[in-house]
Amino acid sequence: MRVLFVCLGNICRSPSAQGVFEKLLAADELAGSIKVDSAGTADYHIGKPPDRRAITAASRRGVDISMLSARRVADSDFAEFDLILAADHDNLQELMRRAPADCAAKLRLFMSYAPDDGEEIPDPYYGGEQGFEDVLDMLERASQGLLASLREHPQSPLVS
Repeated sequence: MRVLFVCLGNICRSPSAQGVFEKLLAADELAGSIKVDSAGTADYHIGKPPDRRAITAASRRGVDISMLSARRVADSDFAEFDLILAADHDNLQELMRRAPADCAAKLRLFMSYAPDDGEEIPDPYYGGEQGFEDVLDMLERASQGLLASLREHPQSPLVS
């Protein structure tokens, strides 16, 4: 199983999602069988590390995302990944627009794995420190839901 987390610039939400999910996987028997990455739909920050506020907030939870660097979703991602999870509707629509007709990847909102939290992960970029904490809370719940889904349905994580 290969999972790609996607937001707009790949410096806040998606690298945080990658780090949170990788930390959760590290303690699970599925860890070796799941590849995780993150990307953005825009090319604003290619090659840059995550936002310092995202790094700091994640670090407080034992998640190190400082070594990640932003990249844009590539055409090859639609074939390389099984599940591409968008932070919000705008990014999901952009992914759907860019996906080839024969796209094998399943495109979905990440928060569908934590439906009580709403459908979208708000972009904390223009807000304060608390926004990054709130996003991490959401990512932790969605990551737990995703992992539970993968455990129950390893070949089809869209079931739950």
